[in-house]
Amino acid sequence: MAEVQGLVNDFATKLSKRKVEGSRETARMTAELLRTVISQQKMTSSTNHAAVLIDAVRGVGRRLIDANPVELAVGNIVRRVLYIIREEELSLQAGELTLSSQGSDREIDEEDDKLFLSSAATYQRILHPPSLATLLGSKPETPPACHPSASRNHDIEGKADKSPSSLTLKRHIMEAVNDLIEDIKTCHEQIADQAVELIHQHEVVLTLGHSRTVKKFLCAAKEKKRSFQVVVAEGAPKYLGHVLAKGLAAKGLQTTMIADSSVFAMISRVNMVVVGVHAVMANGGVVAPVGMNMVALAARKHAVPFVVVAGTYKLCPLYPNNPEVLLNDMRCPSELLSFGEFSDCVDFSIGSEAPLLHVLNPAFDYVPPELVSLFVTDTGGHTPSFIYRLISEFYSADDLALQQKLLPESEHSNSI
Repeated sequence: MAEVQGLVNDFATKLSKRKVEGSRETARMTAELLRTVISQQKMTSSTNHAAVLIDAVRGVGRRLIDANPVELAVGNIVRRVLYIIREEELSLQAGELTLSSQGSDREIDEEDDKLFLSSAATYQRILHPPSLATLLGSKPETPPACHPSASRNHDIEGKADKSPSSLTLKRHIMEAVNDLIEDIKTCHEQIADQAVELIHQHEVVLTLGHSRTVKKFLCAAKEKKRSFQVVVAEGAPKYLGHVLAKGLAAKGLQTTMIADSSVFAMISRVNMVVVGVHAVMANGGVVAPVGMNMVALAARKHAVPFVVVAGTYKLCPLYPNNPEVLLNDMRCPSELLSFGEFSDCVDFSIGSEAPLLHVLNPAFDYVPPELVSLFVTDTGGHTPSFIYRLISEFYSADDLALQQKLLPESEHSNSI
């Protein structure tokens, strides 16, 4: 386990230093790390195997979330893996109960057949008594060692005492986690396959900043022979929209670059807004790159559909007002101004160092659900009101509060 702890520490360090770029890469690396934790976890036959795995994943999850609370994809994947463990445990228990009931029914049927054959043989002997030679040549019957019902009850009790094997549980969990990792890797392609159904001929699509999911989505529509134009807001202060505009133009898409402040001026010419986001909250609201709320308001003002493309790994089962959710992150001021440009506004007198000029650089906006028209995920299209039901298919209510340590049973009963 020392090796696993070293992997956890290395990944936590990368998260805290912001060396992992993008929610998709963060989600994939988190799932792969948790897969390693599960495979290396040692368990004894006297313990609850699922409970041991849940405790191990919870402990690692808390460490990773503390390293970078802003990256909500980490907590999403931790909760997804916990849900997988719970579901696989229930599945194995249900399978064992089914096999046990089928085995007991089969034994009862065999006993009934034996009783029927025995009664038929007795009836045959009454009608046709055996001859003297038959009686002399037959072997004496041996009495049964025990009553059939007693042996049947013993077999049923023996099966009920057997718990799911740790190896079987681990194997099923590992297979499910591998499926989760594969879904994270291929979610962009599954989302892009729906582009041709939403983007039509000669439409104008607006987006903000740079999103790999949006780029694949638009390029997939282009590959399906859709002819449309794309308007890209540059996404200050990082200006990642420049990267997206160059990439779309290289793919043969007619692309127009505009400043973020020009969104309201251009929105009346737009047929649809397609954007990528940082996270999707349980109420259908989204945490998105800064400036996105302005785009959503402009779209609502001019009745333009505001479409969000996001993989299911970005679905966060928490609400925006949850204390565990950190909705924003202050980036380095140098993205706006270099130190030399505002160094004259800082008081360097001894004991003071009070700046007269403050530079704030928030990373995200919160867009409420009423401004979102449609979510396009790798499971299909969904309205904001359906998000809570979609989240219930991936998360357990017992795993929502990861940062809160569970009370022992005695303390919990006293608190109630």
